[in-house]
Amino acid sequence: MEETLAEIEFLALSPNRVTVLERLAEGGHSRSELAEATGASQATLGRILGDFEERDWVTRTAGGYAATATGRLVAEGFRDLLDVMAAERELRSVVTYLPTEAMEFDFRSLADANIVTPTETRPNAPLQRLLALLREADSVTAFSHALNDQSLSVVADRLGEQAFEAVLTRGAVDSLTADDGLRERLRTVVAAESAGIRVYDGEIPLAVTIADDVVNLLVRDDRGVVQASVDTANPAVMEWAERRYEHYRGRSEPLTLDSLGE
Repeated sequence: MEETLAEIEFLALSPNRVTVLERLAEGGHSRSELAEATGASQATLGRILGDFEERDWVTRTAGGYAATATGRLVAEGFRDLLDVMAAERELRSVVTYLPTEAMEFDFRSLADANIVTPTETRPNAPLQRLLALLREADSVTAFSHALNDQSLSVVADRLGEQAFEAVLTRGAVDSLTADDGLRERLRTVVAAESAGIRVYDGEIPLAVTIADDVVNLLVRDDRGVVQASVDTANPAVMEWAERRYEHYRGRSEPLTLDSLGE
């Protein structure tokens, strides 16, 4: 264990070592090409390449250097570790509120996610991020345990310009119909040809919106207070969101004007 950690530390303490090994794992490079990629001096590169040769991570070629099979293995494994740590750093402030058991994708897919959390000056920043996506999208698909009045208003305003489909829990629909104004706005959406809402009699643990090519997760705590907006265009997350939407859609029923009453 200690020797393995020492090797990890050896790489981690020098961004130049990481860059050189990753470049050589991609293919052969000359020392001048490695110098350009790292900005390191020839003396520094000499030390790095010498250390790598001692570990049998790289070998000399006619044109310079290339990674060995074990060098490529180390480069790939270290990149995986960097991706994991990048994802963890991004999600550290919100992971407590995420229903991770329902998020069936590699969390490294969220390493480059855009995460918006409340601040003292912008307490509604997460919701405002979602509203911005709703206003700009030509197509919106959603499944959620809640639909707030502002999101419903944006959807109603975009009718005819935006294709909108959503699966909501029975509780989310009941909350909207309990308010006369929101019920009328909901009736407007349900009556539109460009929109469709379905009702799911079960739990949906997360508010997910697919706005064109972006997946947005609106994260709430146990009290229902929004704690973060997480959005990404990562293909793995998109595939998961589309699959989960179809899952809920296939087990739901259309919300009709008759069911909303007068």
